[in-house]
Amino acid sequence: MINRRHFVALAAGGALLAQQKAQAQALPAHEAALYDAAKKEGEITWYTGQMQAEPSEAIGRAFGERYPGVKVNVVRSTSQVAFQRLAQDMRARVNQCDVFSSTDYSHAAHLKRGEQLMAYRPENAKGLIEVAQKAADPDGFFQITYLGLYLMARHSGNVPEAEAPTSWRDLTDPRWKDRIAVGHPGYSGAITAWCLMMQEKYGKVYFRELERNRPLIGRSSGDPVTTLNAGERMIGAAIPSATTLLSISRGNPVTLIYPTDGTLVVPSPTGALRAAPHPNAAKLFMEFVTSPAYHAATREYFGESLRPEVPPPPGARPLDSIALYTPKPEDVEAKAQDVKDLWRDTFGI
Repeated sequence: MINRRHFVALAAGGALLAQQKAQAQALPAHEAALYDAAKKEGEITWYTGQMQAEPSEAIGRAFGERYPGVKVNVVRSTSQVAFQRLAQDMRARVNQCDVFSSTDYSHAAHLKRGEQLMAYRPENAKGLIEVAQKAADPDGFFQITYLGLYLMARHSGNVPEAEAPTSWRDLTDPRWKDRIAVGHPGYSGAITAWCLMMQEKYGKVYFRELERNRPLIGRSSGDPVTTLNAGERMIGAAIPSATTLLSISRGNPVTLIYPTDGTLVVPSPTGALRAAPHPNAAKLFMEFVTSPAYHAATREYFGESLRPEVPPPPGARPLDSIALYTPKPEDVEAKAQDVKDLWRDTFGI
């Protein structure tokens, strides 16, 4: 006999099934097939260093809303920490991570060489903008899912626009002593790329001159935004545009500065692991992060759109109006460790 409690449970279960069926019917055929298989696995674990914690969790929720019944376990850290964690998993022969996202191109290249990535080319990747398609792995082992812009910012209440630095070179001016905040290349792939950019433009002497200004060094490239919000430092260096624009939208006294000597652009890779414990869910996640739905979700947190259907985030300058610098992937891989060592030798941290 079915009592009221059972009836309510059955009705709720029926509603959930109806929701999932409607969701699946709305999906393109290639996603629907993966979704059916991914539901049997039920979850996915994502190691990521591309965006900050809040937008990363929002991405996980957006995936769950698009594919009900498949949960994303978001493990967010800096890219270097995420890579170290993955390496520890592999040494221990523990397969926890399904999909890995980093701001350091060399991480994906290293994993590919070690045959640790799954060869999977998402159908949705065909709709990405040209720069993302060109930077993706030609053999399909990883895709570009995040285009990070790293620039400067000032505390609007304490640094008038007329007095603000306009270039990376200006940060070595003694008047900015004890007033700068920056991340650390030992933790952040984006800061590693920025260090390579500074070394190429100004040589090793740049770091010695910057050290004399005693910058406050955090870990993540986003840490200086928090520091600026609190008024502890006046200038943020090599900070992500997305995190900064989100902070500005919430009323914090921060203003972006697009350096005259180039805004750093970091194409950031995502790949599914060959030994992913949830392989179908991992493939489905790769379809998601190359889809319009993903970029619509990241746009709310001011992420740059890599889909032509999704407009750029509010408050950001069009990419074609900015002086851009993108490090060569081979330079990131070949020179990253040397520039990290140079940083530690110079700053003692």
